[in-house]
Amino acid sequence: MTSFFRDSTIVFRRQLRMNLRNPAWVVIGVMQPILYLVLFGPLLKPIVGQFPGAADNAYTFLVPGLLVQLGMFGAFFAGFGLIAEWREGVIEAERVTPANRSALLVGRLMRDLLQLLVQALILVGLGYAMGMRAPVGGVVLGIALTLMIGAACAAASNALALATKSEDVMAPLINMVMMPVLLLSGILLPMTLGAAWLQRLSDFMPFKWVVTGVRDTFAGDLASSGLAWGVGWSVVLCALAMWWGTATFRRENA
Repeated sequence: MTSFFRDSTIVFRRQLRMNLRNPAWVVIGVMQPILYLVLFGPLLKPIVGQFPGAADNAYTFLVPGLLVQLGMFGAFFAGFGLIAEWREGVIEAERVTPANRSALLVGRLMRDLLQLLVQALILVGLGYAMGMRAPVGGVVLGIALTLMIGAACAAASNALALATKSEDVMAPLINMVMMPVLLLSGILLPMTLGAAWLQRLSDFMPFKWVVTGVRDTFAGDLASSGLAWGVGWSVVLCALAMWWGTATFRRENA
């Protein structure tokens, strides 16, 4: 166990140094949700009260959705850097060392989660500045859920990167997944505004329940069934993605 943590830390430090050479990574990663917050938030103000079950504050409704969007879509692109490392021979060089194979993934996930945490704090801080009302405890729990789903997406992205070994294959696959997730998870607008068949379809979208759970934490409703479903799906997705990611890194010819 000590060796695992040591190896994970070594990989994490190397990955962090690579990112710190270009400090714009934080700004670039958070720009899309910030633009949504600044440009889409004012449009929600006049109509947010009409959303069934929505918060009475546009930013209390919008920020949690954007937080999950940041965790999902930002982490989905983590694997592109891994493809470049594989092409340069870094992955094979790491595999011939005594380093724990699982640590090769976990160290990278630690870097991805630190990046996501910084971006989430920026987004939440801006949300408070623009009028969001949310209890601090609920915000902390919402960020924790976001980090969990971010870890799941980053692990899946790394596994997919080693499976495809091609940006040309991976990019359309990710875009194919992102579109239905964005439309059916209720990130920008609640699914209760949609047709009945669309609402039923969205019930089978795990990320919808994660978004609902994070919104409930920001609303201070910590005993809701939506939060329970959100936590449950986050744990399941994270466990499955970690299993897939570690299995891919352990495979000799991955």
